[in-house]
Amino acid sequence: MTGDWLANITAWVSAHPGWLTFALFATACIESLAIAGILVPGVALLFALSILAGNGGVALPEILFWAGTGAVVGDTLSFALGRLLQGRLHSVWPFSRYPRVVDRGEHFFQIHGGKSVIIGRFVGPIRPVMPLIAGAFHMSWARFVAFNVLSAAGWAIVYVMPGYALGTAVASEIQPPPHFYPVLGVAGATLLITYVVALRLGLGLGEGSRIYRWLEQRMVSYDATHRFWRLYTNERPSRRGEFPLPSLVMAAAGAALFAILAALVSHSPTLAKINTQVLEWFTLLRQPALDLPMVAVTMLGDPPILLAAALLTVLTLGFRGYYAAAGHVAAAAVVTTVTVMALKSGIGIPRPNLVAEPPQSGGFPSGHTAGATVFFTLAASFVAAEGRKKQRWQTYLLMSLPLIPVALSRLYLGVHWFTDVLGGLLLGLAITGATRASYSRYDRVALKGDVFTWVALALWLGFIALYFTSHWQSAIAAYRPWPG
Repeated sequence: MTGDWLANITAWVSAHPGWLTFALFATACIESLAIAGILVPGVALLFALSILAGNGGVALPEILFWAGTGAVVGDTLSFALGRLLQGRLHSVWPFSRYPRVVDRGEHFFQIHGGKSVIIGRFVGPIRPVMPLIAGAFHMSWARFVAFNVLSAAGWAIVYVMPGYALGTAVASEIQPPPHFYPVLGVAGATLLITYVVALRLGLGLGEGSRIYRWLEQRMVSYDATHRFWRLYTNERPSRRGEFPLPSLVMAAAGAALFAILAALVSHSPTLAKINTQVLEWFTLLRQPALDLPMVAVTMLGDPPILLAAALLTVLTLGFRGYYAAAGHVAAAAVVTTVTVMALKSGIGIPRPNLVAEPPQSGGFPSGHTAGATVFFTLAASFVAAEGRKKQRWQTYLLMSLPLIPVALSRLYLGVHWFTDVLGGLLLGLAITGATRASYSRYDRVALKGDVFTWVALALWLGFIALYFTSHWQSAIAAYRPWPG
C-alpha cells in the first residue's frame, strides 16, 4: 500500500518537474513535524525525489536549500506546538496515542539537553518529537533556532546527497570500475571493523578498566612514575584523578606507526605496488559527475579553511577565559602545519602526476588528511569530554567520520598515494592524542558553548562560503584530469 502511494507521488512529480523543489520542501517539512514523521515514509520519499532531482539536472545547492528549509519549518512548527502544550503532551490527541515515543523523547532531552535537537534529528525513533519536547521543556527560542538551522543543514546533506548522487550517476551513465562493489564492500567492512576496534580499545583503557587499574598500581610503586601519573591526571572536580591513558596510547601508537611507515615508504616494493593498484582503481572510478562533489569535499580540508577554524576557536576560547584550551588548540594547529611542511620537504615523496596543476609540495604525508584528522578528532575529544562516559564513543564516531571523505577525495583526485593518506591519518591521530593528554593537566572547568560559540561558527561558515566563491573555478581547473 505504502509502495503504491510512494510510486504514485514520484510518478506525478516526474511528470511535473516544476513541482519538484516544492515536493522536497513539503516532504522535509512533514518528515520533521511532530508525530507526522512517524506516519509518513518521509525518508523513502526524500530519497526518491532526490533521485529525480539528480537525474533531472537540478542544481544541488537548490535541492539542499529547499530540503533544509522544509526541515527548519517543520521543526519550528513542532517546537511552537510544544511551547503551547507544556505539561499536556500525554493528554492531547494525537500525542496521547504515542506515549512511548513521547516518554522516550523526554528521557532523551533530560540526558542531552539542548544538544538533543541536533542529535535527535538523526535518530529515527525520536526524530519527529524532539522539537516538540524541546518546546514543552521551555527551551529558549534563540537557542532552538540556532540548533535547528545548523542541524537542518547537516540533515539535508545526509538525507539528500545519496539519492541525488544516484540520480546524477544514472543520468551520466557512470560505469564503475571492475570489482567496484566487492572493493566498496570490503573497504566499508574494514572501516567499520577499524572503528569498532579503536573504540573498544579506547573504552578498554578508560578509568576503571582492568588495564587502567593494573597500570595505576604499577605507576604508584615508583616515585618518578607516580609523579608522572599525578602530573597528567585531570584536576576537574567531576573528573578528578582521571589519567589520560587512551590519549597517551593513541599518541604513542600513532607516532610509532607513522615512523615505521615513513621509514618504509621510500624503499618498500610492496607499498609501491599497493600505491599503484589503489591509484589505478580510483583512476577508473573517476567520472565527471563525481568530480564536483569530490573537489568540494577536498576544499574543506584546504589549509585556509582549517586554519580559520583554529583561529576562531582560539579567539573564542581565549575571550571566554579558557586560556589552556585555547593554547592547546593553537599548539595543535601550529604543530600540524609545521610538521607536515617539514616532513614533505624532508622526505620528498613525489606526487602522482594525474591532474592539470598538481600541488608543488611533496606527497608524504597528506596535509589535507592530517589537518582534517586533527580538526575533527580534536573537536570530537573536546565535545565528548563534556558528556557522559557511556556516550563518548558516539561523539567520537559521529564527529570523526567527516575526515574519511576528505581523505578519500585526495585519492580520487589523484593528488596523493595511499601511503600519503595513511601517513596523514596516523600523524593526525598522534598529534590529537598528545594534545589531549597534555590538556588533561589543565582541564579544571567544563567547556560550555554560548552565543560567542555560535557567532564563531557562523563566521567560519561565512568564510567557507567566501572561500568557495573565490577559489571554486581555479580548483576545478587545477584538479581536472591531465589529458596525458
